[in-house]
Amino acid sequence: MAMCFLKPHYTHHLPSSTSILNSPFPKVSPTKSLFANGSSFSTRIPNHFRARPISSTPTKPFSFKAFSSQISASAPKPDEMPARVGFLGLGIMGSPMAQNLIKAGCNVTVWNRTESKCSPLISLGAKYKSSPKEVAASCDVTFAMLADPQSALDVACGEHGAAKGMSPGKGYVDVSTVDGATSKLIGTRIKATGALFLEAPVSGSKKPAEDGQLIFLTAGDRSLFETVAPLLDIMGKSRFFLGDVGNGAAMKLVVNMIMGSMMASFSEGLLLSERVGLDPKVLVEVVSQGAISAPMFSMKGPSMVQSLYPTAFPLKHQQKDLRLALGLAESVSQPTPIAAAANELYKVAKSRGLSEEDFSAVIEALKVKLQSQSKE
Repeated sequence: MAMCFLKPHYTHHLPSSTSILNSPFPKVSPTKSLFANGSSFSTRIPNHFRARPISSTPTKPFSFKAFSSQISASAPKPDEMPARVGFLGLGIMGSPMAQNLIKAGCNVTVWNRTESKCSPLISLGAKYKSSPKEVAASCDVTFAMLADPQSALDVACGEHGAAKGMSPGKGYVDVSTVDGATSKLIGTRIKATGALFLEAPVSGSKKPAEDGQLIFLTAGDRSLFETVAPLLDIMGKSRFFLGDVGNGAAMKLVVNMIMGSMMASFSEGLLLSERVGLDPKVLVEVVSQGAISAPMFSMKGPSMVQSLYPTAFPLKHQQKDLRLALGLAESVSQPTPIAAAANELYKVAKSRGLSEEDFSAVIEALKVKLQSQSKE
């Protein structure tokens, strides 16, 4: 039985149905593949026993306010852990997330379309399988972190997809950012096998993934949420349970819609300050000390001033999320003119070959507009 070391965490439950409110949550027997319900707060473990994140940069305590929150002081026992954990998709986010599970002592089996990306994790002790189906068949719980809805659907439901390896007693946790319709389709296919499904898109980019500081926005089977809670706490600092499948996807799209719009506006401000003779570096300092201060501005502002965009969250993914968020807004007739305008800027940046750069490279789309105006 694998032993995983845990860290303190915060959890939030936002119930959305009378069935959740009025009936006791099912407990998962430790004799099955999945362990019993996880706790909402795990006690502090001495430093020499705690898992080290990929990056050891210290982080400040974090707190949340939510409609409903639950904190308890008991830590799950090591023998309550899923014995075998699968991880599908080892890109900029999936790789550090899987590494943190391995370094915490979990028994992890990995798969990636580009097999070479599995090598660093295998060297850390991970096992390898040649298809999502084989990973799911050999594991108790399988996580998937894919780049877009089509990839998430293919990996879960394709010819050699994870659904083909699922069965009663297993769980599938999709941490990809997809639209609600895709998430519901994947969930339906997984549950048809008798397995449990949880959507759990994350808020956070490369550095939070490395540090185990992601925020999980989950929805679906509540018992699976409780089962994988200690694993989420290895990879993240907070987790929300939002009710029915689709709510997690919607929350993530709203968050990323706000983020993309903020970055576009910040880019405009940097260029305007420079245009009128101000020092954009000073603007970054001023913003960081005021009411609109945000870690994103402080972290990315200095490199943006130098026209450097080290990739933490690829621009192509930000534009994809804006597109999906606009589709979500359209489905409920909600006007989103600011997000729509921001989306056009990201599309211009993509057309300039900046898809793989960090999403802060959207500022280059505005520079293109300025250059074209100066020539007229």
